[in-house]
Amino acid sequence: MTTSPALENKAAWRPGCDWRALHRRAAMLDEIRAFFRRAGVLEVETPQLWFTTALDPHLASIATDTGGLYLQTSPEFAMKRLVAAGSGSIYQICKAFRRGEAGRWHNPEFTLLEWYRVGFDLPRLMEEVAGLLDELLGDAIGGRQYHAYGALFEAHIGVSWEAPLVRFERRAEALGFPEAASLCGEDRTLWLDFLFSHVIQPRLPRRTLVFVHDYPAPLAALARLKSENPRVAERFEVFVDGIELANGYRELTDPVEQRSRFEADLSRRRRTGLSLPPLDDDLLAALESGLPDCSGVAMGVDRVLMLALGLTALTDVLAFPLS
Repeated sequence: MTTSPALENKAAWRPGCDWRALHRRAAMLDEIRAFFRRAGVLEVETPQLWFTTALDPHLASIATDTGGLYLQTSPEFAMKRLVAAGSGSIYQICKAFRRGEAGRWHNPEFTLLEWYRVGFDLPRLMEEVAGLLDELLGDAIGGRQYHAYGALFEAHIGVSWEAPLVRFERRAEALGFPEAASLCGEDRTLWLDFLFSHVIQPRLPRRTLVFVHDYPAPLAALARLKSENPRVAERFEVFVDGIELANGYRELTDPVEQRSRFEADLSRRRRTGLSLPPLDDDLLAALESGLPDCSGVAMGVDRVLMLALGLTALTDVLAFPLS
């Protein structure tokens, strides 16, 4: 028996996911809050509308027509201001917004868990992330692996991440991606992101928590560089079944270096014709006042929920997806 288009339209008001997903989401949010309550981490809220936003050229913010305000791509800047003001370790579960992110594992509006641990180095934060995901994913994962970005890149791409870009182009063609050269041009960060997402991520092991750490310095974002090896950043990402679940940093505390990175991001935006949001002077002032040594991480709650239920698309766990 088939359903007529008229009946399908009448049913369009209903949720896109089933009740099992909504009940598991509610339970998962309880489990996250219990996890941080046991750890003595304070839950906070920060604005989802603000005067500034992320400057990373790879992130597209949603600008509103309300006084130049932006829907936030993450609560990172505001949470760091709280940490600098003396909050101690904090976490937040909130909505985040990114223009143009739609597809099997994306929705322009999504649920983000972000937390900052004062006094934690990156290995300690990775251990905490693993502990939380063990609780949330249960039988969906059966082990853990840890890989340095450089070693993983050479094993799968066949060249160093520092190789001349012409070698990236040859390897991309050999791996079946001749379009990469026109998409990435002379931008090493675009090449690294393209080769990692198209070649390495699909080859990561199934049902395994995979930590990739020691990212190349050009991909440091807001992470500090390693003092003993400034070619790499104190940054990690976590994957399950090739899906990125979390992105963590040993946080950059140097206001001069942070301003330099912001200005570099704005320069790249200007060259590529992207919008030019204002620089976040409040965050820089917070860093100047003294951000304590800390590590922070953002985790996509919708993706974790999708994997916990054995589902394959974000639309299966969202009541009303935008796609």
